[in-house]
Amino acid sequence: MPRKRIAVIGAGVSGLGAIKTCLEEGLEPTCFEGSDDIGGLWKYVEKIEHDRPSIYKSVTSNTSKEMMAYSDYPFSDHFPNYLHNSKIMEYLRMYVKHFHLMKHIQFLTKVCSVKKRSDFSCTGQWDVVVETEGKQRSYVFDGVMVCTGLFTHPSLPLENFPGMKRFKGQYIHSKEYKSPEKFREKKIIVVGIGNSGVDLAIELSHVASQVFLSTRRGTWIWKRVWDHGMPMDTVLFTRFNSIVCEFCPLFLINRWAENKLNVQFNHELYGLQPRHRFLNHQATFGDDLPNHIISGRVLIKPNVREFTETSAIFEDDTEEDIDVIIFATGYTLSFLFLEDDSKILDSQHSMFKFVFPPQLEKPTLAFIGIIQPVGATIPTAEIQSRWAVRVFKGLNKLPSESSMMADIRKMRGFRFLNGPRVTYGRVPYVDYMDEIASEIGVKPKPLSLFLWDPLLAKEVLLGPCTPFQYRIQGPGKWVGARGAILTQRAWIIKPLKTRVLACHQPPLSMPFWLKSVCATFFLLVLTLVVVKGRSH
Repeated sequence: MPRKRIAVIGAGVSGLGAIKTCLEEGLEPTCFEGSDDIGGLWKYVEKIEHDRPSIYKSVTSNTSKEMMAYSDYPFSDHFPNYLHNSKIMEYLRMYVKHFHLMKHIQFLTKVCSVKKRSDFSCTGQWDVVVETEGKQRSYVFDGVMVCTGLFTHPSLPLENFPGMKRFKGQYIHSKEYKSPEKFREKKIIVVGIGNSGVDLAIELSHVASQVFLSTRRGTWIWKRVWDHGMPMDTVLFTRFNSIVCEFCPLFLINRWAENKLNVQFNHELYGLQPRHRFLNHQATFGDDLPNHIISGRVLIKPNVREFTETSAIFEDDTEEDIDVIIFATGYTLSFLFLEDDSKILDSQHSMFKFVFPPQLEKPTLAFIGIIQPVGATIPTAEIQSRWAVRVFKGLNKLPSESSMMADIRKMRGFRFLNGPRVTYGRVPYVDYMDEIASEIGVKPKPLSLFLWDPLLAKEVLLGPCTPFQYRIQGPGKWVGARGAILTQRAWIIKPLKTRVLACHQPPLSMPFWLKSVCATFFLLVLTLVVVKGRSH
């Protein structure tokens, strides 16, 4: 029986994982990539292209290397925990070479159309037309994996800002921003307080005469560096924490998170206090933002009411002269190559578990990485691919259309406010990974692990929920998974140890916890003595 042929559209992080997963399951992938290189969003190029994602030169990951790796290919231990885009590209090239993926990619190839064949209801096959060097070619595929990502078509809602037509300065979308040099000594307003908006405001404040950061609803600010200097996601995204959150009321989780973030700096005092609770919307990474606000380099402003020829008037009636407007207002989701994407994706971009359109007669179209998890994208997209190829092969079955639609309605209402980002799938990382892993049969089971490998079970339950956990057992089991999990803490610490300190302290004569108890008891007794002395 001939191997099923699968079209993979896009050679970014999602597409590369899809190619590898197809090969793992004995399928025959052909990847079509419009540019001349792999990497997608993470490939920095100076030139801005309409139909390609684009990043600025300084972009660094918001997820740490152990959490964002492919599940059977860890990052090198010497890589920093948070990676510049050039380091991520280095990792992707190593991944492609290790699994021999390059021969399955056709570069400089634009996908023109993807249409159901006339006998689709029987075969589930697709006609795919591509263009290379001005010439079109047609293919027939048994399945299609759309891996084009979220950040290609910028949303520029000029109609929401009266006066834009008379503004005489420069305005751009954040997609067009590359580096700060040409904005030196300018007065700049950044509209939007997502990750890109905050990054740009901080970077520009080093060269601009003044930066204003405008926000409609405010935001909670994460920091990459968490307690004791550990990467935030390795501390918070654990299986144990996920279990606790399941049984803990949402208002208590919100209160804990908000109190925690307000200890770092008071969000209300800094003008960032959002209208929503922590779990109801996407938080923003902004390690340096409080420092730039307190030093006056970045001034937080409310939503813009209107623009004049040379200024912005805000909803609090204040007015500021400006030279440049940068709209960090997100992206729209579009798949122009699909025969009729309005039929496949409705206005809410509804897909079963953000992967499968529920109304297709045959489940042979999968959207990979079209999601914004509260966590890392690479492992999320990879586990979607592992599920998708098993559905293509008939090893996993999807539920009925009515059951899938019920699941979609449930996911729409999960924790997050309505808004553009929600349509892209804002989901908790561990919960979503476990949900897809259960479909495949690779979800780790700490309780059963305790019976035969208690050391591994402890790390799986209490340690960071790294992607390697989904290779311990079941289809796609990887022999190196155990070693990767048990060494992950050492690999987190290693890149920090560029100056090793010699410890000159004498060894403890008693356990630290016992010393702590004794010290507490001593302080309590001393306090009682002082209080008693004052009473006399």
